Amino acid sequence: MNTKLACFYIIALFLSLQAKCQTTKDNNLPIAPIIITDSVKKDSDDPAVWIDKKDPSKSLIIGTDKDIDGGLYVFNLEGKIQENKVVRGLKRPNNVDVEYGLKLKGISTDIAVTTERFTHKLRIFSLPDMKSIDNGGIEVFENETSTGFRDLMGIALYKNKKGEIYAIVGRKTGPTTGEYLWQYLLQDDGSGQVEAKLVRKFGIYSGKKEIESIAVDDELGYVYYSDEGIGVRKYYAEPSKGNEQLALIGTTGFTEDHEGISIYNLSKKKGYILVSDQGADKFHVFLREGSKKNPNEHQLLKVVNVKAHQSDGSETIALSFNKNFRKGLFIAMSDDRTFHIYRWEDIAGKELKSISAK
Repeated sequence: MNTKLACFYIIALFLSLQAKCQTTKDNNLPIAPIIITDSVKKDSDDPAVWIDKKDPSKSLIIGTDKDIDGGLYVFNLEGKIQENKVVRGLKRPNNVDVEYGLKLKGISTDIAVTTERFTHKLRIFSLPDMKSIDNGGIEVFENETSTGFRDLMGIALYKNKKGEIYAIVGRKTGPTTGEYLWQYLLQDDGSGQVEAKLVRKFGIYSGKKEIESIAVDDELGYVYYSDEGIGVRKYYAEPSKGNEQLALIGTTGFTEDHEGISIYNLSKKKGYILVSDQGADKFHVFLREGSKKNPNEHQLLKVVNVKAHQSDGSETIALSFNKNFRKGLFIAMSDDRTFHIYRWEDIAGKELKSISAK
C-alpha cells in the first residue's frame, strides 16, 4: 500500500470514528421542551392537567407554588398564566392532582386537589373555574398530632368503576409499619361542598428519606409512590383488594432520589410509567403492563435526559391536544420556578410508541 493510500484510509477511519462519537454524544443530549411556562412566584413543584373534553386545545395545566405564601397556578397549553383562575394565599401547597365527575348536589364536577402542607389540609377546587368547594379545607392525618406525622406532601386521586373518587395522601415522614399512606373517600357533605372519609391506611416506608410523589392508574387500578432512594412501590388502589405490596420498581440505576411519577396510556392496558431521577435530570421509562407472565414485573425500556432541572413532579397525558401536542404531552417541573412542556414524540424517540395523531 503506498503512502498516499494509507493516509487516505487513516483519514477516512478518523472521520468515521468522529461521526460515531458525535452521534453518540447527540443521543445523550438532553431533550428540550417546546414550551416553558411563565414563572410562578416562589417555588414550582408539581403539575397536573385538566382535559377539556369538548375542546382539548383549551385544556389547562395546574401547577403548585410550594411556598408559605404559595398558590395553585393555572396555565394554558402555551404556558401562559391564566390570572383569573390562579389561587393565591395557600400555605405551602405541595402536590396536586385532577379527577373528573365528583357528584355535588347531583352535578358532575371536575376537581383539583392539593395538599396544603402547613395547615395539614386538603384544598379542593372545582374545574375549570378553580372555585373552593371544601369549606376552607379538609383536615387529614387528624390523629397524628402527637407523632408529628402530619406534614403533608403527596396526593393522587383515584376513581373506581363505581364512580367513587378517593384521595390517597402522603406526608414527609411517617411510620415504617405499613400505614404511611391514608386513603379518603371524597363525597358531597349535603351542601355541595366536599367532605372526606378515611377508608384505609397502607404502604411501606423505608424510613430513609421521604415519600412525595404518588400516581394512580385508574384503568388498571394501581397506585405507585416513590420511596426516595429506594424505588417505586406498587399497590392496589381499590381498598377492598388489600394492602399487600405488589412490586418495588426501579431499585437500581438511579443517581439520587426517585421522584415524579406519570403514566402514558397507549390503551386501557398498555403504556409506560415514567419516574424522575431527580439528581440526574433524567426520567426512567418502565413498561406499564408488566410482562406476559407477571403484570407486576415492569421492565426498564429507556432513560431520557431532559432540560428540566431537579424535577420533583411530572405529568403525562396521551391525547391529541393541538398542533404542538398531536400525540400527547409530558410536563416536568424545573427548579427555575417553571414547568417544561415536551412533545410526547420527543420523549418517546425510536424506542417507545405513541397514540395515533389526529
